[in-house]
Amino acid sequence: MYSRRKFLLSSLAASLGITIPISGKPISIRPTASTGSGPAIISTWPHGLAANAAAWKKLGKGGSVLDAVEAGVMVSEADPEVTSVGYGGLPDSSGEVTLDACIMNPAGDAGAVACLRHILHPISVARLVLEETQHVMLVGEGALDFALDKGFQKTNLLTPQAKKAWEEWKKNQKTGKTVAIGHDTIGMLAVDARADLAGACTTSGLGYKLPGRVGDSPIIGAGLFVDNEVGAATATGVGELVMKTLGSFLVVELMRTGVDPENACKMALERIANKIPLKTDMQVGFIAINKAGETGGYGLQENFQYAVMKGGSNQLQTAPTLL
Repeated sequence: MYSRRKFLLSSLAASLGITIPISGKPISIRPTASTGSGPAIISTWPHGLAANAAAWKKLGKGGSVLDAVEAGVMVSEADPEVTSVGYGGLPDSSGEVTLDACIMNPAGDAGAVACLRHILHPISVARLVLEETQHVMLVGEGALDFALDKGFQKTNLLTPQAKKAWEEWKKNQKTGKTVAIGHDTIGMLAVDARADLAGACTTSGLGYKLPGRVGDSPIIGAGLFVDNEVGAATATGVGELVMKTLGSFLVVELMRTGVDPENACKMALERIANKIPLKTDMQVGFIAINKAGETGGYGLQENFQYAVMKGGSNQLQTAPTLL
């Protein structure tokens, strides 16, 4: 008999783009693993190597998995050479650097900030939103006032290099020339020795964006999602594509059905490719980690890299690509 329970499960599978066979046997959707195999950290792009090292050090000193992901992404936020995150990030079209970030703990609590100006470490402000307010997200002037009230100091985030790049972009706007714009958000996921998961994501957003634009990075379920029963995922690339498909949530839900991290990332990208008209230069990358510490990543286009640290070994990996 085709029971209501089977109907609901098959409907869930269809919505996720997978197949669950219907038989007379009980059907269960369960976490991919229930125990951990030791600490593991994964983060996006080559600058994730330095971020991983800082996060690993924090875990080694007895810090929580939430402490680890915060400390890790702070490295990229403070690096002026990373022009898509924090200090040194490319400004919006008006020349203003605005930052987005979010963080999630093992309990599923979340904090986020969006369109935040003048603050070097938006991830730390996001953590305070998580821990000291009843809210999930603060934006704009409200986020800045909150940060200043909590003791953060104003910082000029527009470096001379970023200012020069913006001025060149403005000049090219008048001549019709195009300028390559990176979108190398730092997203980090970690599992500790107790199999507890946390994640963080922080960015200065798309370079030369319209003032007020917010991408996927601070949006829970889009740029980042953590479910301590299953795993975690985070995204990088063109945020609008990820927002339209709630990509990180989708990756975690696929892992919930037993899909491994790499294939879950691939299937989420297939959802984007099937539903949204793509331009040839559009990039999206997903990375994921499950409860067992297994990791994986997948890119829409070539050249998506991510860093994985396990057992003290910190390695950069090139993701397989969909297109």
